[in-house]
Amino acid sequence: MQSTSTPLETIDRPFITWQRIIDWAQEHYRCRTFSKDERIPARPGLLYLVQKGSVRLVGSAQVSAATGKSKSVDKTTEEAFLGFVGAGQPFELVAQSPFTLQAYAHADQTHVVWMYWHDLDNWPHFRREILDAFRYQHQRKLLWLSTLGQRRTIDRLLGFLTLLIEEFGEPYVGDGEPDVVRGYRLPWALTHAQIGSAIGSTRVTVTRLMGKLRSKGLINTEDDNLICLPAKSNPQKTKNQKQELEDSLEDSLEDSLEDEDSLEDSLEDEDSLEESA
Repeated sequence: MQSTSTPLETIDRPFITWQRIIDWAQEHYRCRTFSKDERIPARPGLLYLVQKGSVRLVGSAQVSAATGKSKSVDKTTEEAFLGFVGAGQPFELVAQSPFTLQAYAHADQTHVVWMYWHDLDNWPHFRREILDAFRYQHQRKLLWLSTLGQRRTIDRLLGFLTLLIEEFGEPYVGDGEPDVVRGYRLPWALTHAQIGSAIGSTRVTVTRLMGKLRSKGLINTEDDNLICLPAKSNPQKTKNQKQELEDSLEDSLEDSLEDEDSLEDSLEDEDSLEESA
């Protein structure tokens, strides 16, 4: 279940290289520790390295298809969850109006180091590692886009969770069988609202579909509501019955979503007519 790619933190890097970077960052005041959910004041043009903890990337856009200018300005901008950056990994923010990217500490005691790109000239080997890490992140984003292209919400949800746990998942074992891996789980909690923002759905829909996935044995939750993908066992058990139930429930869900979209479009058309009058 774990990713076959090698995270930056597990690369066989000489310890002295990483320690020199940490010492340099402390000497130049280029490091800071953040509390959980604290915003990291990152800005474009700088390179950031997560030394410890986890960083949550979110994005927002000041765009609207509404015809009324005043109403589009008054609408609250929603943040979309864009992924995690784990310990030992780099990240960089970009700025392009009307899109905005921000970074938050997702775990307590998240330690971040930042520098300019030309600072990496002091460590050529480490610079190559950084570029390899960004290449790996680019590949993962392509898989993410492929998942978000799925028509059914439940497929987007399961694909999204699978990608996250493949990249950041940790094995977990049972109390009675410490040598048997029961599956893999995210090391951090993720709310249903954050999941919904990532897959283009709502918190209520995610909660309902998470229940469906749990009942089918495709996911479960462990301590502190950590999302887990269990190890596969008896995959053919009641497969036909489950498939029929999934198709029936999903068809009704898609019908309701289409009705909601139709209602929203009708309301926007009414607003447009009122403004024209």
